[in-house]
Amino acid sequence: MTLARLTLCLFLVFFLLPIGVAAVLHQRQAIGAGWWNADRSSSGLLPPSGAGQGAVVRVFAAPTVRWRGAFAVHCWLVIKPAGAPAYTRYDYTAWGEAPIRVNGFAPDGRWFGRLPQVVFAADGEAAAALIPRMQAAIDGYAWRNQGDYRAWPGPNSNTFVAAVLEAVPEVEAVLPPTAIGKDYPWDGHWLRRTASGTGLRWSLGGYGGLTLGWREGIEVNILGAVAGLDLRRPALKLPGLGRLGLPAAGQP
Repeated sequence: MTLARLTLCLFLVFFLLPIGVAAVLHQRQAIGAGWWNADRSSSGLLPPSGAGQGAVVRVFAAPTVRWRGAFAVHCWLVIKPAGAPAYTRYDYTAWGEAPIRVNGFAPDGRWFGRLPQVVFAADGEAAAALIPRMQAAIDGYAWRNQGDYRAWPGPNSNTFVAAVLEAVPEVEAVLPPTAIGKDYPWDGHWLRRTASGTGLRWSLGGYGGLTLGWREGIEVNILGAVAGLDLRRPALKLPGLGRLGLPAAGQP
């Protein structure tokens, strides 16, 4: 088999086939109501907030709105310092006066009808140690002006969350392969250390790239779609279908 034919076969198996399967599954799970009036109520994934509660940090992900949900998720952050009376939710969206949207939705709310998953969780003293650096990364995020948001290849919601997680590399949190935009070079550096500091990521402006890291594993990015392999916590990463295997580090 020639190299060109082998490359084509690998592309079909690890990129086009998973996307096709994901599209069929998405169609079967389609929300009946229109996205504008879909359920955005609490999913019950967070404990009740209160001033007596310790610090909490969560990263959530849920399929995006309409047809894009077949292969992409939207990620957001939830933070609550110890003693704070309520959670603070941070989304990065295409609408509003500025792309960083604060408390626009319920902290653990369904994303237009779709149930979120917990990508990362920390509580108590572990969360309290992370919050100041995460808050500083949020406050100092460069792409914070109206018009900065771009759904593809970025900077989008997943770019924003990935940038904040880079401020706390010790948490080992890795966004799902369906978080399109996570590899966008938000700081302008196309070759850089991975968020965990255990490898290197090369990104061609978010349109393509390669990641090699002990925590991140091996990831190949083609037009935002990511396929790869996690060797540390064995799992296959596929476009549209996400992670198949052991849960990533940082997940409850």
